[in-house]
Amino acid sequence: MHAPTPVDYQTSPAQYRHWKLSFDGPVATLAADFDENAGLRPGYKLKLNSYDLGVDIELNDAINRIRFEHPEVRTVVVTSAKDRVFCSGANIFMLGTSSHAWKVNFCKFTNETRNGLEDSSLYSGLKFLAAVNGACAGGGYEMALACDEIILVDDRSSSVSLPEVPLLGVLPGTGGLTRVTDKRKVRHDLADIFCTSVEGVRGQRAKDWKLVDDIAKPAVFARKVQERALALAAGSDRPADGKPAPLAALERSIEADALRYPLVTVEIDRARRVATFTIQAPSGEQPSDIAGIEAAGGNWYPLQLARQLEDAILMMRTNELDIGLWQLRTEGDAAAVLAMDATLLQHAAHWFVRETTGWLRRTLSRLDVSSRSLFALVEPGSCFAGTLLELALACDRIYQLALPDDAAKAPRITVADTNFGIYPMATGQSRLGRRFYDDEQQLAAVRAQAGQGLDADAALALGLVTSSPDDIDWDDEVRIAVEERVAMSPDALTGMEANLRFNGTENMVTRVFGRLTAWQNWIFQRPNAVGEKGALKVYGTGEKSAFDWNRV
Repeated sequence: MHAPTPVDYQTSPAQYRHWKLSFDGPVATLAADFDENAGLRPGYKLKLNSYDLGVDIELNDAINRIRFEHPEVRTVVVTSAKDRVFCSGANIFMLGTSSHAWKVNFCKFTNETRNGLEDSSLYSGLKFLAAVNGACAGGGYEMALACDEIILVDDRSSSVSLPEVPLLGVLPGTGGLTRVTDKRKVRHDLADIFCTSVEGVRGQRAKDWKLVDDIAKPAVFARKVQERALALAAGSDRPADGKPAPLAALERSIEADALRYPLVTVEIDRARRVATFTIQAPSGEQPSDIAGIEAAGGNWYPLQLARQLEDAILMMRTNELDIGLWQLRTEGDAAAVLAMDATLLQHAAHWFVRETTGWLRRTLSRLDVSSRSLFALVEPGSCFAGTLLELALACDRIYQLALPDDAAKAPRITVADTNFGIYPMATGQSRLGRRFYDDEQQLAAVRAQAGQGLDADAALALGLVTSSPDDIDWDDEVRIAVEERVAMSPDALTGMEANLRFNGTENMVTRVFGRLTAWQNWIFQRPNAVGEKGALKVYGTGEKSAFDWNRV
């Protein structure tokens, strides 16, 4: 049996098979017109605007292009180009025939994409309006839920629904349960009816139950959508005259045991089930003013770093399931990293800098929710400073080499202002805040050392690293730690890491991922869903599901 073709997360509008993107001043329209014959894997057709991973890869690309290539856009209208159907959700036949890992990774990426809409609304003023112009079910409604507002056509047939429980024996996989309660604030008993009904809710009832914000008859639907899109746009500060930053194709080399980009290298040790990510610091002269940043555009170092690291994370997550531990390393001049950080902070209000910071923030968040063990290695030549220190702070453990006999060569880490809030986790906490449970005394001690290169002893004393072996013990201690880690149950590690990484106050996003990691991950493996007569397996065949009636 041949291994499946690796998934590639890079695309461009010229390659889109599923989305139609158009622009009208401050409003962009993303119209779903999914090509049923262009599924990412053979064996299913994307009928009724049902989607698979390939559809969401295009959606993620389209949103990024709106962010950077169309600064004039303030509102994105998400709608359908098909008659009487908005989106019927994730393709059920794809789910029924996919491996467990594929289903979970698919759900994780779609969650990240929808969370990205809310992230842009919160941080950069890009608003989203779902214009639901037909049947809207399952993942289709979850896509609408991620938008700031939902307008439903009131045509006596179009409805919104989450039919996963009654039809498929699983949960809505892209935050539906959480957003219905936490975001839409649908009363729990009404939510219970809604989530156990197949037919969905239409018209005025959908509005009364808070499932949508407004309804409109077909004759006035387009006008109401346009009016609301412009009203949302009026509250945004994205510039009408901003200089676009084209997103050129990534420079990337895919080898049998490595991924190589100009700023990121991933080397894969299959025998040890370990991958080593090495991230390069800026080199050469970097722009420090807006004119220089705009001239660099898509080639600006922070944007290139965000794009390359994100692609590497996604490629490794989807295509290298056996690689259970990622080691993170950095190389280069820490001073160059800190200079970049100073530029990011100085021009934080500029739309392009703000969007770049946003891409870095979302990329770091992808590390937080990756079901891989993460170890940072601080070695000679490292530059874990400021923004790049966030990589280490995202890890489950940080090992820093101590060189007591050669202080000049001892690797150092450097805390900067960027570590205190511009890259918050999904919880809203900084990673330093997460590390110290927002203890003000500990954070003040760390802040007092900001800008200072901290050797292993100093970093350990401040609680910034996990262990500081010297050069005699380094190789053995790191090796043993890695070998012990990769020998443990991946399932248990995934649950443990998710719990420990999100140790602060819960919020909507943490609950979305927590439920995906625990509940949905478990349900996806239960025979009631994926057994021979499980609901996912027999959907569309005319056969009746056979359930184990025990409550467990």
